[in-house]
Amino acid sequence: MVARLLLLALLVLGFQSPTAPRKGGNPEAAKIRNPIAVTPESLAAGKRFYQRLCIRCHGPSGKGDGEAAVGAEPADLVSGKWTFGSTDGEIYASIREGTSKDMEGYAARISEIDTWNVVNYVRSLAPKR
Repeated sequence: MVARLLLLALLVLGFQSPTAPRKGGNPEAAKIRNPIAVTPESLAAGKRFYQRLCIRCHGPSGKGDGEAAVGAEPADLVSGKWTFGSTDGEIYASIREGTSKDMEGYAARISEIDTWNVVNYVRSLAPKR
């Protein structure tokens, strides 16, 4: 009973994980390394999930011009400028945990491996570093 009350209190108070996305980036999330190599298979898998979950807001080419964009303008993924950090780990955390009420987290809808595939695909939309 005490554990349930503590969990409820943490949820109500807005407890965030140490890797939760933050404007300007999150040093803890930045430490997370991408375990999935950028391969044609990873990019194809990432594109499939992007088309299923992300395209409506971020648009077909990732410019943030999707038909369902509401509230704050979705990130322009092509610009290479990332509000919540630019490392693979920060992008991963943004996808898994969400960034705002307008961008929900997808941890319950997409596996960790497929999240990394989306990171690889999204990264491929931006200019090469």
